Amino acid sequence: MNSEKSGYSGLQIGLHWTIAVLVLFQLLFGESMTTYVDAAADVRQLSSYEQTMESAHYWVGLSILLLVFVRPAVRLFVGAPKAQSTMPKWMAFASRTTHVLFYCLLVAVPVSGLLAFYVWGWMGDIHGWAKPVFIVLICVHAGAALFHHFVLKDAVLRKMLIPARDPAR
Repeated sequence: MNSEKSGYSGLQIGLHWTIAVLVLFQLLFGESMTTYVDAAADVRQLSSYEQTMESAHYWVGLSILLLVFVRPAVRLFVGAPKAQSTMPKWMAFASRTTHVLFYCLLVAVPVSGLLAFYVWGWMGDIHGWAKPVFIVLICVHAGAALFHHFVLKDAVLRKMLIPARDPAR
């Protein structure tokens, strides 16, 4: 593992933004599963659009779950840049806490969705509660990245936009 990296690899950046886009899709179109569950309870046929969106929600959720487990494996083999030593302790703590919460949600939400779909319907309520939490975390995360870029004028945001160069080349 390379602990002296100046930034993230293209693969790490790609995984980050792929998961971000997939989560955004789920937040915008996630109500499709509620439509499916309600239609099943009412013994009502779904339109082809509703069926497609329900299926997309299911498969995008599984994709997120899979990719969340790929990220730490890639990090283990590729490494990651060290946190800025000039960052105040409270800011480093907030960053770590936000990232841990993201990872917990990125695992718990698809798992609770699967449990709601296959085992316990009541898990759907827990699954649904994640949406506002995700929205708050995304706002905090994006706000912090923009604060780093425009106010602190450091490289935190650039590290997740521009792949690090391999010093061996």
